[in-house]
Amino acid sequence: MKPPVESHASQRHWIASYGSIPAEIDAGRYPSINALLQGAMREFAARPAFRAFGHTLTYADIDRLSSAFAAYLQKVAGVGKGDRVAVMLPNVLAFPIAFIAIARIGAVQVNVNPLYTARELEHQLNDAGVETIVVFDGSTRTLAEVIDGTKIRTVITAGASDGSGATLAGLAADVKPDGALHGALHNALTLPQALAQGERLAADPVDVTGSDLLFLQYTGGTTGLSKGAALSHRNLVANIEQFKAFMPDSLRPGVEVVVTAIPLYHIFALTVNFLTYFSVGAENWLVANPRDVEPFIDVLKAARPTVFVGVNTLYAGLAAHPRLAEVDWSRLRLSAGGGAAMIDVVSARWKSVTGSFIREGYGLSETSPVVSFNPQFIDGFTGNTGLPVPSTDVKLLDDDGREAGVGEAGEICVKGPQVMRGYWQQPEANARAFTADGYFRTGDIGVFDDKGFLKIVDRKKDMVIVSGFNVYPNEVEAVATAFPGVAECACVGVPDEKTGEALRLFVVTAPGADVTQQALIAHCRASMAAYKVPKVIHFVDALPKSTVGKILRRELRRVE
Repeated sequence: MKPPVESHASQRHWIASYGSIPAEIDAGRYPSINALLQGAMREFAARPAFRAFGHTLTYADIDRLSSAFAAYLQKVAGVGKGDRVAVMLPNVLAFPIAFIAIARIGAVQVNVNPLYTARELEHQLNDAGVETIVVFDGSTRTLAEVIDGTKIRTVITAGASDGSGATLAGLAADVKPDGALHGALHNALTLPQALAQGERLAADPVDVTGSDLLFLQYTGGTTGLSKGAALSHRNLVANIEQFKAFMPDSLRPGVEVVVTAIPLYHIFALTVNFLTYFSVGAENWLVANPRDVEPFIDVLKAARPTVFVGVNTLYAGLAAHPRLAEVDWSRLRLSAGGGAAMIDVVSARWKSVTGSFIREGYGLSETSPVVSFNPQFIDGFTGNTGLPVPSTDVKLLDDDGREAGVGEAGEICVKGPQVMRGYWQQPEANARAFTADGYFRTGDIGVFDDKGFLKIVDRKKDMVIVSGFNVYPNEVEAVATAFPGVAECACVGVPDEKTGEALRLFVVTAPGADVTQQALIAHCRASMAAYKVPKVIHFVDALPKSTVGKILRRELRRVE
């Protein structure tokens, strides 16, 4: 048992480093996200809100289209307050229309990755109890595979432009645009059809408060099945205000231009790129497929952004591209990074071309997501995730449950108005996720320095981050073990220059079984999104285990 140490974190010692930043924000500044969004649509009505694939929607357009879609959902599809509506879209113009429409009628958006396989999609739709879905027309085949096993009654398909039915080629190898409506989807409507019906109607007003759910953000779990973080209107209003308090000079009303290349169904892009910058009238350029680098560079050249947000792999890929220097970066005020640790050499390369260093932050789906960030008075790459944002308490707990002191590692535990109310219909998981005094256990290990800057040093969970996406080894292992001839296996993350981390799977086969790497990878690819598929498979005679039979992943990570 360690002797007690003086607790600095509990005293929020980072506030001494705030300077002019307020220690607290008003989490109730807006009664709901709707009030925030509607205020922006009125104030910036004539300003471009979103651009994608040669189409532009102004704030007035977004107001009109989301109103029409809200009327359709409520009056035709029968969506009521609290009902869950799935949105399975990449970065296309339909996304903000759907999001705002769903929020207007007090329904709950369920964000779904359009690259999900049938297995992943079916679990999420059923867990959330979804009856209505807005789906990218390139994902209809996957939906058709599972729809009979769900409660889905209404399907609205959307293309890559403003809902005109245009499709998006090459979003990813896994998703090909497919306008054909398969089997059970024969009654589906396109978004333009739904809008045409909604334009003739008016949605009834709905009383939406800060405590009402806004969306479910699904995240992996120890069981291998994803859990929905239940985030309220107040959670998101609070996190927006927290980010604004840290970066006021990069949130100038009616001025900012944002390029959004990370998916809007990802919590960081949804909160920061979309909602925060929408609230100040930013012009947002949506990029659906950043891996198609040439048109991505063309978007950057046309946009001349003032704000860019990405993960390490995105920055690394762009920084190494010879055409990056063609972009006029003279207006760039903020380069923000999150999702995975930023490598200093990548930030250095980025700054050498753009003149802007990368500001790191830390967050999770369960915290809306921002917990800490490097505020605007920081003038260079720090290698840490910054200071906890206002109105946020963070304490680091050691293995004995004691609060770690400055310079000591502990599990990051968070309390604040941005922290979720809990996982959707998961009472046992919720009991494990929070301390007795109400702090959310992140599962990440951090260290505070004496100024209050937080550095992430390890993950208590075995989670792996591949190109900014969270992968839970137990899910990969469950899928691999289902393959005939696999006796047991273990999955670990290893450093990878291209994706940050990559998955390595160690497999023990049953006696006499003939399992090939090619066949096992094909099996994994059929059951999981591409970023979850192991890059390398090692066949071994046995897995290293502790005396009680626990697989020692740390030993597997050392294997060259």
